[in-house]
Amino acid sequence: MISVEEARARILALMSPVGRETVAITAAVGRVLAQPVVARRTQPPFNASAMDGYAVRAGEVRPGAGFAVVGEAAAGHPFCGPVGPGETIRIFTGAPVPPGLDRIIIQEDATREGARITLHDDLDPSPYLRRAGLDFRDGDPLLEAGTRLSPENVALLAAAGNAFVTVHRKPRVTLLATGDELALPGDPVGEGGIVSSNNFGLAALVETLHGIADILPIAPDEPQALRRLALEGAQADLFVTLGGASVGDHDLIRPALTGHGLELDLYRVAMRPGKPLMAGRLNGTPMLGLPGNPVSAMVCGRIFLAPAIMMLSGMEARPPVTRDAVLSIDIPENGPREHYMRARCDMKDGTLTVQPFDSQDSSRLALLSQANALMVRPVGDPPRQAGERVTVIPLE
Repeated sequence: MISVEEARARILALMSPVGRETVAITAAVGRVLAQPVVARRTQPPFNASAMDGYAVRAGEVRPGAGFAVVGEAAAGHPFCGPVGPGETIRIFTGAPVPPGLDRIIIQEDATREGARITLHDDLDPSPYLRRAGLDFRDGDPLLEAGTRLSPENVALLAAAGNAFVTVHRKPRVTLLATGDELALPGDPVGEGGIVSSNNFGLAALVETLHGIADILPIAPDEPQALRRLALEGAQADLFVTLGGASVGDHDLIRPALTGHGLELDLYRVAMRPGKPLMAGRLNGTPMLGLPGNPVSAMVCGRIFLAPAIMMLSGMEARPPVTRDAVLSIDIPENGPREHYMRARCDMKDGTLTVQPFDSQDSSRLALLSQANALMVRPVGDPPRQAGERVTVIPLE
């Protein structure tokens, strides 16, 4: 068995970003930039007022000074006439400031009588002037390749005049659950059968990572049928099998695909849950074989599938985000496999605490649904007592 860290590195070595496409910014949120983006205009394009008030020359400002009001400017309606010494214009937020004027007196700091204002003694010292190019200038770099576009990024793209962007295509991931015992949700379940859940849970994970998930029909424990479905799945950017990756008489993934394009790179990982994991290529397509136990499959999805999709999407693939937490209960030593324990984290008096569930059976999806974290225990971790600091992976 190999370590989790080595398995992740070897899985990621199989991945490379998928192709590019150009999309409108209305469809760009969540997509990953395939090339840098620069500003196509200057923002603001002119000196603009940051407040409602009066535009004046800073050199003429003093307590009690008077100015003649010769015009008005509002957003989208600039004042185009001359403004001479001792003169001002009424101006509103966002309006262009006429040339030569470089300070805004906020309306609260002036008294107006007819076409004349008088400044108060206690003036706000801020100029309230947004200089042209304060935010960015035409040609400035805005966003780097590999950026996953947030709503705020999309707003920036729009402000900078970018109506379209080049992004990586969403990676297409096919999921193939295997086993005669499986039935689809809502279908009749035969004697000794169970409802297939891994494919639906992992498809949801793929979609939350902005990939496209395709669920294939369940593959029976028959090599020829399994092989046909697997070769169909290998037409995607990433092919994921669920179950059939162990060494039992009914675990048929390897024997069914050996000699039919399977190039296996790793097999079995020193982790719990999730030891029967494999990865390689099928006819050149990256392939990931996850365990059949529901919790094992979902945990391996977080640890291995998620960073693989990130890399396919053109992002820098990172391990799951971890945090330190204070253990709430005593726990015994860990064994020879890295253990990802379902747990519940809570914030108490500003401190993040964690309590692993009593049962860690890899078939209990209800406990995984209740968990908001995985507590990570290294290989051979000694007994831990309440109050010690441990590592957790948040799930929310």
